[in-house]
Amino acid sequence: MLIPGNRLVLASNNAGKLREFAALFAPLNITLVAQGELGVSEAEEPHDTFLENALAKARHASRLTGLPALADDSGICCPALGGAPGVYSARYAGEPRSDERNSLKLVADLAAHADRRAYYHCVLVLMRHAADPQPLVAEGSWFGEVIASPRGQGGFGYDPWFSLPQQGKTAAELPADEKNRISHRGLALSRLLESLRVHAAAGAAP
Repeated sequence: MLIPGNRLVLASNNAGKLREFAALFAPLNITLVAQGELGVSEAEEPHDTFLENALAKARHASRLTGLPALADDSGICCPALGGAPGVYSARYAGEPRSDERNSLKLVADLAAHADRRAYYHCVLVLMRHAADPQPLVAEGSWFGEVIASPRGQGGFGYDPWFSLPQQGKTAAELPADEKNRISHRGLALSRLLESLRVHAAAGAAP
């Protein structure tokens, strides 16, 4: 069994992330429950790296629910801005948080730069219990560029401004199943699931 009880708490209250992860885990018959549905507040994210924040969020959710927990810390990074927004992607334009305000700030900050390259990066952490000494970690990156005007109605976050030259579309214009297959989150999850299978086959999962 990959996950005891086939029930996993998602250490996030982001509805877009819950939809994506629920779809990605559905073929494995694993049910994801948002931490908010279990009365868990969001964890602090004081760290400067995706990995440290993901570990903190997973441990927080698992400790308060007693369930295995999956945490995702992800964001968009722009080489011209020294990797910003990075871990601050969700709050780049300050409070109150707004996908549109964050995206418009990013476009404005890139206006003086010829380099419009960007990539989404995702770190996933799965803790089988709060004291898990060997949490499973997987990463994925998705490369594209930031455009000045949004296109598409799908996705969330910076997706309408994140253009994929190979596809000729923005992330928001992709069908959900295609996005789940090729995105940073989809790539990281594929790697995480493979790691889970290896551990389960070896009897390493507690």
